[in-house]
Amino acid sequence: MKNILLLFIATIFLISCSEVEKTSLDELTTQKTSILNKIDSLNQELKTIESQISKLDTLKKYHIVTLLPVKNENFKHYIEIQGVAQADKNIEVRPELGGTVKAIYVKEGQQVSAGQTLIQLDDASIQNSISELNTQLELAKTTFDRQERLWNQKIGSEMQYLQAKAQKEGLENSLTSLKTQAKKMKITAPFNGIVDEIFPKIGELTSPQTATVRLLNLDNVYIEADITETYLSVIKIGTQTILNFPSINKEIESEISQIGNFINPDNRSFKTRINISNKDHSIKPNLLADLKIVDFAANGIVIPSTLVQKDQNGNTYVFTLKTENGETTVAKNLISIEKEYNNEVFISKGLQENDSLINKGARIVKEGDIVKVSDKFNL
Repeated sequence: MKNILLLFIATIFLISCSEVEKTSLDELTTQKTSILNKIDSLNQELKTIESQISKLDTLKKYHIVTLLPVKNENFKHYIEIQGVAQADKNIEVRPELGGTVKAIYVKEGQQVSAGQTLIQLDDASIQNSISELNTQLELAKTTFDRQERLWNQKIGSEMQYLQAKAQKEGLENSLTSLKTQAKKMKITAPFNGIVDEIFPKIGELTSPQTATVRLLNLDNVYIEADITETYLSVIKIGTQTILNFPSINKEIESEISQIGNFINPDNRSFKTRINISNKDHSIKPNLLADLKIVDFAANGIVIPSTLVQKDQNGNTYVFTLKTENGETTVAKNLISIEKEYNNEVFISKGLQENDSLINKGARIVKEGDIVKVSDKFNL
């Protein structure tokens, strides 16, 4: 039937073309209008006939599709960057005074307390000086006590009394200074932590420029990351983050604790800090972390990105199902995508809740197709 109609239209065109050369412009316009009217009439008849054939043709195969209900869901878009674990209490302990290592009281991996002696430097000369000063101080104290008694009895000169006093106090100050130096020959832990590494060996010479012990406390660590200045307006203190440590197969939810106030001119980025608890000490300094930072969150229509298509005009669309005159047909819905993440898209326009979105079979149908809906789908 369709072929006969096309043949008829072609015949009309041939007849019309044979008469074109013998007519005026007004006659040609009249003929064109007449032909178009005939084409419209025939197209309408063809559509009616095809509709009747479709209803009577029980052997016709329809595309089978499945449906995905459109719902409002929470949608989050993340910035994905890499960060590095750091610890505030991660130091290399250095001596205040140089000296030879006399004794090492701890082992690598040992838990120590604040103030505990880690390494003793050779302080023999200081101890000898302390002994000498103690002897001199005893004599000075005896001399001062006698002069003080005489002075209180108004016997002797004031100068002798003051000299004895100055001698005693001078020796006391010198002794205090030597004892302070002796304490500095002991390298102690400034906080509770774990001895990670001991650098010198017994008998080696150390100095304030040389590290002796690496001491760490990993109860609390933080992740430091550089973020491009493009996201400065969306990254705030308290912004939700997900931290993933691939090396130890661990994931932690946290939030931004601190935002840097300086833009690095070399890479146009600012620093962020995320504090995390680390009671099991599984996170080590300089461990790499994959960060996902929320930069967009909303509640709305969320659908799989695989169902989104583009037409030849660049319009983004999806197929939905509508029922007219008892027939289930395919409808084309133009949509606007706000954000896309993890194979899902957030739709800002074009779909409403409870729309019937064509899922399986969306790539093999076209607008206007009559389809059948099934719970199962096989190509």
